[in-house]
Amino acid sequence: MKKRPSWWLNFLRIIWPLTTLSAKMTGWPLVGPILYRMVRPLFTGKNFNVTHIPVNREIQGSGSSFLPELILEALIRKSSHRVTINRCTCRESEGCVLYPVENACLHLGEGTRHLDPHIATPRTVEEALDHARKMVGLGLIPMLGRVRMDDFFYGTPNTGRSLTICFCCPCCCTIFKSARFFPGEVRNSLVRLRGLRLTVDPSLCKGCGTCADACFTRAITISDGIAIHDDTLCKGCGLCASACPEKAISIGVDDIEEAVNELTGRLRSRITIE
Repeated sequence: MKKRPSWWLNFLRIIWPLTTLSAKMTGWPLVGPILYRMVRPLFTGKNFNVTHIPVNREIQGSGSSFLPELILEALIRKSSHRVTINRCTCRESEGCVLYPVENACLHLGEGTRHLDPHIATPRTVEEALDHARKMVGLGLIPMLGRVRMDDFFYGTPNTGRSLTICFCCPCCCTIFKSARFFPGEVRNSLVRLRGLRLTVDPSLCKGCGTCADACFTRAITISDGIAIHDDTLCKGCGLCASACPEKAISIGVDDIEEAVNELTGRLRSRITIE
C-alpha cells in the first residue's frame, strides 16, 4: 500500500464527519440498502470486531492490576511492532477541548511497520505501555479490535496483521456518535466483554438522566424516576458509570481471567499481531 503524504491527517480531519453521516444513511429509504451492501464487507466478520474496556479501578484481576492494564499489557507484550498515531483524527475533527489531539490511537502488529512517519511513530514495548497507561489514566476508554477501515485511513497493508487500540473520549469518538445508527449486523460486531455486568442501585439513583444521555447505544432509559438498563443493548463501555453523579451505577466482571483470555484469544483469531 502506498504511504500517506504529510497532508493526509489534515485530509482525514476534514472528511471524518462523513463516517457518522454514512452510518445514518444506511437507514435511509432506497439509498440505505444500496450503501450498506457496498460497505458491509468492511464492518462485519474479521474486518470489524471490537470491544470496549470500561475504565474502572474496582475491576481488578490478579495482583493490583485492573482490567484495562491486564488486557493492554497482554496484547502489547505479544506484538511484534507498535506505533502511536501522531494525531487523533476524531478529536481533531471535532475540535476537542478536553483532550489533546496527541492522545491518539495505539496500533499493534507487523503491518504497522509500513506506516509513514508523518502518520505514526514507532514505539518500544515500554513506550507503548506508558502511552496506554497515560491514556487510561486520563479516563479515556480503550476500544480494541480489528478495524479494516484503519488500514485505508493510515496506510497499513490489508494483510490482517494490525490491531487498533483506540482511546475514546465520549465527546468525539466516531463509534460513540455512530453506533446507534448501525444496522444490527454491524452493532453485533461491537462485542461486549465476557462476563461484564452492570447494576443500577435504585437507592442512589435520582433519575437525572445523565447516564442515559451518555449511553451511545441507548441502553439506558429513565422510568418512574429510576435508570433502567437494557442488558441486550449494552456494549459495556462504562460511560454511564463514569458519568453518574450519584455513583449509582457499578460495573463488574464475573471472571477477570476468563474475560481477558476470551478477548485476547478472539482478537488473535482475527489478526496476527506477532
